Amino acid sequence: MTGGALLLWYLLTGASLIFLIYDLETNTPAQWVMKLAWILIVLYTGPLGLFIYMLSCREPLPGTHDEFIAAHWKQSAGSLMHCVAGDATGIILGAIVTYHLQLPNGIDLLIEYAAAFVVGLFIFQALFMKSMAGGNYLEAVKKTFFAETVSMNFVMVGMIPVMAILRMKIPGGDDPKGLMFWGISSAATIAGAITAYPANSWLVGSGLKHGMMSAVSGRTSMDGMSGMPGMQGNLQHKTNQVTFMKKLGVFLISAGFLLVAVWVTSLFVELKVR
Repeated sequence: MTGGALLLWYLLTGASLIFLIYDLETNTPAQWVMKLAWILIVLYTGPLGLFIYMLSCREPLPGTHDEFIAAHWKQSAGSLMHCVAGDATGIILGAIVTYHLQLPNGIDLLIEYAAAFVVGLFIFQALFMKSMAGGNYLEAVKKTFFAETVSMNFVMVGMIPVMAILRMKIPGGDDPKGLMFWGISSAATIAGAITAYPANSWLVGSGLKHGMMSAVSGRTSMDGMSGMPGMQGNLQHKTNQVTFMKKLGVFLISAGFLLVAVWVTSLFVELKVR
């Protein structure tokens, strides 16, 4: 029964990927960074990811993409998808490595967190976003460090319990060669996206994180249509209003939620470090 449901899910995921790639190539003028993010998101979340793409990014009529993606929730969805694509990729790669190393599950979680941080910050945020920092990679790392850390913490709030509990409780759930591993990874990615959306909404609204990118205007909007002429000053004003103490408070909140997620996980499975 479970195997049949997973097979159906993978068939729907394959069909969703084919449609997405075709649409990104022929219809929707998203920037290549967002195209890659959407492809990974649909790979991990199947038809659900495609549904979000259809609502938030797919151009309904030629020449309307900038206007279509202007709503704050769509900008936040773009920010979220970009973050989750990088973090989930790092977590899944980390899980594959730790499975072969046969480490204690507590160490597994630490390695997966570190892998998510490295892929999310140094590749999906800094490397792909360095053009927004004048081509300076180190400056891009500096500018995206806070937003990526907070966003990733909230992604892990959803992903850790799902990954750790299901992989321990379901036979073969930790084996990357099995269908169950990828089914659990999909469920964990969806959970992580849900828990990270509010944080991404705040980060975009505060001007601390980019939103949905458009290849039409060649700009990235960080708050609605902030990429439009006359809006950059308002965006900078919002960014300047976020004080160090407010950033520290948001970081501590994200870290607190992460610790709670680990504690909840420990109620169902024993987390070992040796």
